[in-house]
Parts: sequence; C-alpha cells; structure tokens
Amino acid sequence: MAARLSGGENRLVSLPLSRIRVIMKSSPEVSSINQDALFLTAKATELFVQYLATYSYKHGRGKEKNALTYSDLSHTAEECETFQFLTDILPKKILASKYLKMLEKEKQDGEVGEGDEDEEEEDEAVEDVQS
Repeated sequence: MAARLSGGENRLVSLPLSRIRVIMKSSPEVSSINQDALFLTAKATELFVQYLATYSYKHGRGKEKNALTYSDLSHTAEECETFQFLTDILPKKILASKYLKMLEKEKQDGEVGEGDEDEEEEDEAVEDVQS
C-alpha cells in the first residue's frame, strides 16, 4: 500500500514509520506489525495532531498572534471535552515561584489539618474522663 512507497516518491504520511513501529513494538502485547496497520496508525496520528492544532488555533489566541502556542494547546486540553484526556500531558504552565507558594500553602494546610485532629482527640479524651 502507500506505506511501502520509497523515500523518493510522494509520501502519504509525514511521520517516520520506523519511529511509529518502535513505539508500537514497545507494547509487550505486540509481536509483529502489519504494514497496513502501521500506515493507518501513522495517518490517524497525523490527522489527530492536525485536528488538535487547528482547534487550538481557532479557539485560542492563535488568530491574534498568528501563531499557535503551548498555552493554546493546554487550554484546549482543559476546556474541550474531546481533548480532556490530554490534561496530564498538556498541563497549564505556572511559574516555579507560584508552584513553591502552592506547595508551602499545602504544607501549612496539612499541618493545620493534622493539628485539628489532635485537638479533637484531646477533646474526646477529656469528655471520657469527665463521664
């Protein structure tokens, strides 16, 4: 089929088939890969990436800047139900300083929460002694 075309002829896929084959073979359940399956996986991947980029460009700030940015992609992954499975792969970028502040706040909240539990246990012990 088209995947068997040599490099000098017009190619119907842009992604390197050898790389896709390596990725597919990395799965322990895959022992051999049919050329047609390889070609269809490559083509489907290209179409998916094209759709993601086009959607992100149209619904992001790409039109204003005439460019597609990472924030456009991460916003699409977060907001569009179709792409929500990508939120872990395309998280929103935050500054390291903001992240450190978030960690510090979580640590303080965790310590406060743990202290509350100790106070509740002490209150219960006092009630038991008074009874």
